[in-house]
Amino acid sequence: MSETITAAPSAKTEAAGVQQLSMQQALNRALDEVLAANPKAVIFGEDCGRLGGVFRITDGLQAKHGEDRVFDTPLAESGILGMSVGLAMAGFHPIPEVQFDGFAYPAINQVVCQIARMNYRSRGTLPMPITLRVPSFGGIRAPEHHGESLEALFAHVPGLKVVSPSNPHDAYHLLKYAATRPDPVIFMEPKSRYWQKGPVDFTTTDHNPTSDAGTADSGHLTGARVAREGRHLTLVAWGAMVSRCLQVAELAAEDGIDIEVLDLRWLKPIDAAALARSVGKTRRAVIVHEAPLTSGLGAEVAQLITQSCFATLKAPVERVTGFDVPYPSGDLEDEYIPNIDRILFGIQRVLEYRRG
Repeated sequence: MSETITAAPSAKTEAAGVQQLSMQQALNRALDEVLAANPKAVIFGEDCGRLGGVFRITDGLQAKHGEDRVFDTPLAESGILGMSVGLAMAGFHPIPEVQFDGFAYPAINQVVCQIARMNYRSRGTLPMPITLRVPSFGGIRAPEHHGESLEALFAHVPGLKVVSPSNPHDAYHLLKYAATRPDPVIFMEPKSRYWQKGPVDFTTTDHNPTSDAGTADSGHLTGARVAREGRHLTLVAWGAMVSRCLQVAELAAEDGIDIEVLDLRWLKPIDAAALARSVGKTRRAVIVHEAPLTSGLGAEVAQLITQSCFATLKAPVERVTGFDVPYPSGDLEDEYIPNIDRILFGIQRVLEYRRG
């Protein structure tokens, strides 16, 4: 179903500290290095041990690090997250996996009432250094409950940090960074991008644990990333939609429209300074996400843009999103997930807007 870490980079890329890896391989390597560096790190979830997970993200880790460091759990998400709380209290750094995003719903009580609140409730005596990995979003034509967009739900909860990588390099460094945090991090992995290959630079210090997420320095993994420079309009996206927005930008360039693509990466805290810089330059913005429109995270992003760029915006901020219906099963995904045409129409509406 996926590839294990057997990539054989060329001597040139290996010497430069850069390898071509899939996101699955990059995440696997990051977890391997976290386990090696931190004896208190433990990985667990449904099929995470012997099988290596449905998407093989933990492939080979149990054999290498032992059954007490990487292990399987019963089919009970509330138990997985409840156990994470107890392990964190005991001084461990749990890295649980919820097998699919739709399976997270039974564990929401543990996430909201315990993981997110325990540090606050204990006045800092019981931090929750938990990195919850959640294979997220659609695009793999899976059955119902196997594709969801829960970012707005998690981002709404005080005490949680939320992050979603869009490429192998960011996946590797963001996961290593998240695994050093004293706070709970919801790590939303775009499952449709697991097999996308790209360069991973192992020489960068982007995941320096002395930095804080949400800083204004978009050159580091603690903030947003300009995935493509542009002048006429900013597309804001995260996770799997970043790749789609880059495709749209290339098509728009054929008509002379220069699109900037901003990969938000951190969904909580949001890098408001990066939004202000990008939209302050282009003066137009379209936000793209898979989740439903109403109360989606795009509304929060739009407010941050309006707050900082109101005086210079040439058009209202547009959103191109999923529909206000339950996330459909695989045979209807193509109709639900924002496609290239819908994003291009959103861009057209913004570019053609004229004040009354």
